[in-house]
Amino acid sequence: MRLSTRIALWAAAVVPLLVALAGLLLLPLVGRDLRHQQDVRLGDRAAAVLPSVRALVAADTRGRSKAEQNQQRKVLDAALDSGVRVTAQDGSVLLSVGPQPADDRVFPTVPGGPATVRDRGAAWRVLTVHVAGTGADGGSGTLWVSEPGGLAGDQTAAVRRRVLLVAVIAAPLSALIGFALAERATAPLRRLSRRAAELDPAAPPLPGTESPTPFTAERSGTAEVDELASALALLLSRYDEQALRTAQALDTARSFSAAASHELRTPLMSLRTNLDVLAVHQDLPAGERAEIVAELRDDHARLLDLLTALGTLARGDLVEVDSFGPVDLAELADAAAAETRRRHPDVEIVMELPSELRVFGWEPGLRIMLVNLLVNAAVHGCDGSEPARLTVRLAPAGAVALLTVDDAGPGVPPAEREAVFHRFHRRRDSPGSGLGLTLVAQQAALHRGTARITEPPDGTGCRVEVRLPLPAADADATTTVRLPARRDWIAGEER
Repeated sequence: MRLSTRIALWAAAVVPLLVALAGLLLLPLVGRDLRHQQDVRLGDRAAAVLPSVRALVAADTRGRSKAEQNQQRKVLDAALDSGVRVTAQDGSVLLSVGPQPADDRVFPTVPGGPATVRDRGAAWRVLTVHVAGTGADGGSGTLWVSEPGGLAGDQTAAVRRRVLLVAVIAAPLSALIGFALAERATAPLRRLSRRAAELDPAAPPLPGTESPTPFTAERSGTAEVDELASALALLLSRYDEQALRTAQALDTARSFSAAASHELRTPLMSLRTNLDVLAVHQDLPAGERAEIVAELRDDHARLLDLLTALGTLARGDLVEVDSFGPVDLAELADAAAAETRRRHPDVEIVMELPSELRVFGWEPGLRIMLVNLLVNAAVHGCDGSEPARLTVRLAPAGAVALLTVDDAGPGVPPAEREAVFHRFHRRRDSPGSGLGLTLVAQQAALHRGTARITEPPDGTGCRVEVRLPLPAADADATTTVRLPARRDWIAGEER
């Protein structure tokens, strides 16, 4: 059932009920007011006829019949539509005109305010007044002024009928008015519903974006509808973001599978060949057998390094900003140097680090970047005759943290300095997987920094330079890093 129909039905039920309840509260008040008006009218009638009644009582006491008749006419003229009854001191009726109870016994005997009496099932409102005749010997008597008591009841019943009539008319009228107002009030909701129904996840994306036309909250002038539209826009934006991240995760998984199957083919074939040689030629000399076993171990290590590097690239492509936090880059650099010395005991590493230099970043990614930088320099930064000698420097340079790793190796030709960061790029005699510097470039880009290869100041060897932004002193730490919209390093696309 539509909301406007529900409102119309509720209005048709509630408004007549409210009218009826108002009538129930109003009728006692109306009845009381009517009785009060009748009592006031009886008092006015009594005050109007009282002088004539006194003269009538006095005339009766003195035996003046002509004067008595004149006073009766005056009483009749003053009484109009009210009943008037006058008795002498001895109880004889001097005057009885107008509407009044037929039974004399129902009249109150004690003077006082208006009272309700009943005669033959009919109600009468009667005011009793003690009358003293004029003059010293005027005598005394009693005056009763009466009106039918059903007048107030009839008027109350008329009011009751009108209340019921209004309640009956109010039912359809309130339903129509409620439906019209509800239709007007729910018009923004219907427009919002149509706009939401027109959203098509399968629509082609906008030029330069990854998603179709976004849902925008338009002001309707109704606060509740505007709040709902804003909440819906926020929900859809989060849904689009999560759908995009899911698509990226699927792309990353496909790229991981493709890259792993392609790059693992050669070492696996080599492993298969060496295993076949060992299986067929079981009588190989000890020297040749040891050489094949060493090749198997090298292939195994290469496979392990390759899978580890691919998995690390995938993690970098899928990391979220809530994984970021304050990180001491100097402490991570010192730990990376200790890891490099463990892997390559002969390498000499000179560290020039500040006591502390904090950036806002992903700690596992920065650790991976530093370890790969130093291991790559340890492997490729020697001239063949002596172990590599590395110099690691870290210092703030304006708004960025500048990290440099220098070695005394053969260096990288200028034409290849960009290509070394590409996926699986390595020298012919390189023992690595070709992903070490790719991980360095990925983490630098993930932290909105840069990585490049230059020459050391003395012109000998190679320098890898990484710049990472430092958080502003007055900035919120959670907003200092904005992740790239698209991360597909494992897919091997050119950058």
